[in-house]
Amino acid sequence: MEMVNIPIWAWILFYILVFIMLLIDLKSFGKKGQHEVSVSEALKMTAVWIGVSLVFCGGIYLFYPGDSHEKAMEFLAGYLIEKSLSMDNLFVFLMLFSFFGVQRKYQHEVLFWGIFGALVLRSIFIFAGTAMIAQFEWILGLFGLFLIYTGIKMFGHNDEQVDPSNNFFVKIFKKFFPVTDQMHEGKFFIVENGKRLATPLFIALLVIETTDVAFAVDSIPAVFSVSRDPFIVLTSNIFAILGLRALYFALAAVARYFTYLKYGLGIILSFVGVKMLLAMNEYVNAFGEMVGLNINMPHIEVPTPISLAIIFGVLMLSMLLSVCVSKAKTK
Repeated sequence: MEMVNIPIWAWILFYILVFIMLLIDLKSFGKKGQHEVSVSEALKMTAVWIGVSLVFCGGIYLFYPGDSHEKAMEFLAGYLIEKSLSMDNLFVFLMLFSFFGVQRKYQHEVLFWGIFGALVLRSIFIFAGTAMIAQFEWILGLFGLFLIYTGIKMFGHNDEQVDPSNNFFVKIFKKFFPVTDQMHEGKFFIVENGKRLATPLFIALLVIETTDVAFAVDSIPAVFSVSRDPFIVLTSNIFAILGLRALYFALAAVARYFTYLKYGLGIILSFVGVKMLLAMNEYVNAFGEMVGLNINMPHIEVPTPISLAIIFGVLMLSMLLSVCVSKAKTK
């Protein structure tokens, strides 16, 4: 995969664009103050975010240096991987809001700041990951094994087993900062009897931020399976999570219909893990020699269009199967 040196002004311009889009998103959902976001409103905003992402992809196709067609396909594949994995994350967020008793009209603000924090953390992870891969390419093989393990684990995954009260960072935070058990509308902090207290709304935000870090451990290595270009990895990842808030409110109303989505995501993660390992045949063969095995695995590079088709196909089939089975059960 070709690496392209992107000028610093392009990075600055991208982050300015992201900042402007975040402000527009905040104004769009916050124009009426704290209100319940309707499904139709969320669907419109989701369509807008997808449209903006496709326009950016078109810009890559027209102006990106090097093989712009391949880079546009890599962006689409990375975007689809991150978007599909984000859908499973949103169901976890739904459970977290239910656990903390966060009313729907306050959820959009928590998600806004959660996504803002995710943009910062993922930028750091991607730059660090790119630097590590540049120095130690064999790390991609470990990423591949981890993704296969995670994909298989998805088949036995149960979101209801997650208990936010056991979150490590929440326990640490409560040791150093007092927390009230009462909600105070949309406030993250209050002052009571001269003492500053965190509200359950802030604890919900803290859990979402730290949970997203765990999600990034899966999604970022997965995007590296289709591109090692830091600009493509970063932009596809960020564009996918920028529309996460709108997608949450769209999916929250139909969450019960996507019971088989996690199995599709497990297949996708396993596929990208195998794809990574197939391209790392030199290291696999060298490891085999170290342990006395003659593996002699050939180098197999899965073309990006095929990866994109498989990921999209598995995602659509798992969603379609979920809807069909859910409707059959209600008859």
